[in-house]
Amino acid sequence: MENDHICPVIYIVSDSIGETAEFVVRAAASQFDSGCADIHRTSFVNNEEQLIPVIEEASEQPNSLIVYTMVSPELCLILEKESKRRNIPTIDVMGPLIEILGKLMDTTPRLEPGLIRELNEDYFRKIEAVEFAVKYDDGKDPRGLEKADIVLIGISRTSKTPLSMYLANKRLKVANVPIVPEVEPPEELFHLPSGKIIGLTTSPQMLNQVREERLKTMGLPLKADYASFERILEELEYSERIMKRLRCPIINVTNKAVEETANKILQIIKKEEMRSE
Repeated sequence: MENDHICPVIYIVSDSIGETAEFVVRAAASQFDSGCADIHRTSFVNNEEQLIPVIEEASEQPNSLIVYTMVSPELCLILEKESKRRNIPTIDVMGPLIEILGKLMDTTPRLEPGLIRELNEDYFRKIEAVEFAVKYDDGKDPRGLEKADIVLIGISRTSKTPLSMYLANKRLKVANVPIVPEVEPPEELFHLPSGKIIGLTTSPQMLNQVREERLKTMGLPLKADYASFERILEELEYSERIMKRLRCPIINVTNKAVEETANKILQIIKKEEMRSE
């Protein structure tokens, strides 16, 4: 007959959610045949009044352990002192690592609760914005225009897609719409606030060079209508008329790096936000 396994009662105390400590505890428990661990998690502990009841409850259990992730040195000290007085073993999951990292980086830690959650949220916002830019690139789905933070419009080769991706990395949802003389812009575009739309234009000379390079890489003849001056001027004039109808800000991207244009866009958006407050 097999012996019954003792199931420890593990109290997790955190100044944030406590997921990190629980994950570590479960990973450690899985190394034993029973995998048994009676876990009690207390989250968002930020004062002594919240801490003491957990320690007292743990002291009433014959086989308890406190595992904690707190960045406040004062709370950690109280927990260690009170737990030792009651003969409760403790494990500090983050403290030793923060201390060593501080020495390696030769800097002082911020000691702010919940920073990893903020980092995760920030990361997922960025991913969401990148996915949005891909989904609504090149006018693929006009229904996305209303959901966008920024809508870029312009003729072909005015950096709409690179700008969309750059701004997505700034956590902004960006859609872009190509302006083509033969195609009427989507009706949804004309229902947007003008400050939400940014028009992009460039010099015909620069556009001619860019498009000729594009034709070369595609193995097409340079005399194609796509790169002709007449066609370029026609497209630029048409896009200018559309932008005037929309009353949107216009940025000339000639000889500008994507970063430079993106900063101008961010400045425009900031001014619009301040104006609407």
